[in-house]
Amino acid sequence: MPKLIVVTREGEEREIMGEAGLSVMEVIRDAGIDEILALCGGCCSCATCHVHVDPDFAAKLKPMGPDEDDLLDSTSDRDAGSRLSCQIELTDALDGLKVRIAAED
Repeated sequence: MPKLIVVTREGEEREIMGEAGLSVMEVIRDAGIDEILALCGGCCSCATCHVHVDPDFAAKLKPMGPDEDDLLDSTSDRDAGSRLSCQIELTDALDGLKVRIAAED
């Protein structure tokens, strides 16, 4: 099981073991971290699962699609590391992935 490191809005760092094949959003939600709302349930139709990906892992992620890019444009906290956690599949290659939950819009 790959490890996911999540930094909450308050700066608390939590290590979570996640099942490969689940989205980062699902792993965070299943761990009981309620800062990720995921209102659309992972359908890439909202931006309530916005996270900032550690730069060391950015190149390991699949490229962002146009729908994800458009949704991130609607957020106030977008930066170069912004991604929707529902669009990141946790894999063994991403073991140790670190994300910071974005500010609430």
